Amino acid sequence: MIDTIHNLVERFGLLAVFIGCMAEGESVAILGGFFAHQQVFAPWQAFATAAAGAFFGDTLFFVLGRRFSNHKWVRLLRRRPGFSHAYRMVQSHPNLFVLANRYIYGMRLAGGIAAGLSRIPVVIFLALNALSALVWAALFVSLGYVFGLGAEHIIGDALKDHQRLLIGLAIGVAVAVAAWLLARHVAKKEPRE
Repeated sequence: MIDTIHNLVERFGLLAVFIGCMAEGESVAILGGFFAHQQVFAPWQAFATAAAGAFFGDTLFFVLGRRFSNHKWVRLLRRRPGFSHAYRMVQSHPNLFVLANRYIYGMRLAGGIAAGLSRIPVVIFLALNALSALVWAALFVSLGYVFGLGAEHIIGDALKDHQRLLIGLAIGVAVAVAAWLLARHVAKKEPRE
């Protein structure tokens, strides 16, 4: 079973990092960095894939807001908790909002739609989104890579076997669950508008 998991991560790991980073992907980017440290794939591959996924994800949400603002799916997203706050922020500080939106857990989807509905020019959005995606990917992939260094130091030679994949998957699940719980807690505190 461990060999199967190892083969799947080697074969589809970068695709999973790309898809995971298109949405709320901090845990996926961290996991990508961890696997890069474990030499499942190269660090530059994890960084480039996470940055591309983050960039294309936010661009997709921006396009949805810009071109499909009256679609029922976009109208449904506009009713999500945090959307009205994101829209006010992008109206008052559009450049800062685009740079910072991806760092606020639970706001990337609503923030991308809000940016698309705003008056921010497409070229400005794309440039700021690219810069933000590069910094974001460097930060979270590096965290995963450094975590891999720390785990290797603490656990020792055990990471040299295939168990490192199971450890990495467990870490990814733990980070994702913690982030989900935090987002749920924050969403409950925010009044619906």
